[in-house]
Amino acid sequence: MKRVFLIADNIVSPFGLSSANNFSEITKGNTNVRLHEAGARSTKAFYSALFTDEFWQQNMIPSFTRFESLLALSIKDALSCADIDPADGKTGLIISSTKGNISLLEENEISDSLKNEIRLGSSAQKIARYFGFSAKPVIVSHACISGLVALITAKRMLQAGLYEHIVVTGADLITRFVLSGFQSFQAVSDEPCRPFDAARKGINLGEAAASMILSVYPPPQNVIELKGGGISNDANHISGPSRTGQELFMAIDQAMKEAKSEPGQIDFVSLHGTATLYNDDMESKAINLAGLQSIPVNSLKGYYGHTLGAAGLVESVISVHALRENLLIPTKGFETPGTSENINVCSTLQQAALKTCLKTASGFGGCNAAVVWEKG
Repeated sequence: MKRVFLIADNIVSPFGLSSANNFSEITKGNTNVRLHEAGARSTKAFYSALFTDEFWQQNMIPSFTRFESLLALSIKDALSCADIDPADGKTGLIISSTKGNISLLEENEISDSLKNEIRLGSSAQKIARYFGFSAKPVIVSHACISGLVALITAKRMLQAGLYEHIVVTGADLITRFVLSGFQSFQAVSDEPCRPFDAARKGINLGEAAASMILSVYPPPQNVIELKGGGISNDANHISGPSRTGQELFMAIDQAMKEAKSEPGQIDFVSLHGTATLYNDDMESKAINLAGLQSIPVNSLKGYYGHTLGAAGLVESVISVHALRENLLIPTKGFETPGTSENINVCSTLQQAALKTCLKTASGFGGCNAAVVWEKG
């Protein structure tokens, strides 16, 4: 079986336009989450991590929407760090998102041209043309596990010999439609989120894009390998996760078996950690089922908010940089253990000898995914 390596990555967020900027801000304990007053997105104030008007004034690409501009910014930076040619038929493109250009429905009257523009496929074609990809782009839209599913899909396509390199990218924006959906579930916290904490109240949402370029050829240094991946669905409820954690454990088990990793070989776990009552409890049960209850775990939602279709990519990028720097990233907002099963939540920045990490995600419809990253 062919091995799959990470050769370049990027994050575009309110922290900055590169992975290095983002990782630096996180290690300083900074957060993108802010209180935003009532306005176009919401009739009441809310906490979220949003791009500023100044950001859009400086970074919009002509004829592109905000969503497409974010994808292009992220891909451009990642490509600048990788010696590959998008026009080469051996280079693929996968785009992950939950809602894409959904904001266009809020800003325009419905027409045939709008219906076409709002399609994720239309955005993918624009991005492919912009960078000169000759391969037909692939879309992954699978709720909040989209980013991880895109990575697993890329891994399988590379191992099948369909491509030698694949650019995996994802983005989402927080629109009135998106925010109101989470508010209707009473899932949005009225304060900065507190993953795994006894006093957690719910999520904060966030905007970001991220890209990871995978290849069958290892980089000359700083080798990171995508060792395994797993996907499951618990078929429990359209919005509520499994109460047992059994199905997330199934995805974790698949990923670890493919990676040939035992629980004692996992150095830390980057969990989904949305700070909702049921998600965090479910994850604590899955971690125990996997025998990982003593392994340090974290959630990055306190820094970025929940970035939806970009979350798996954003959080994977931070995780692989943590591997390289031998740093355990704390869970911002966590103070008092509050999950139904005991887990080892990392609450301070720590130096540690790190080689392997597990990244998980879960989403609406009961979907779950996990990947294993390993440092060479």
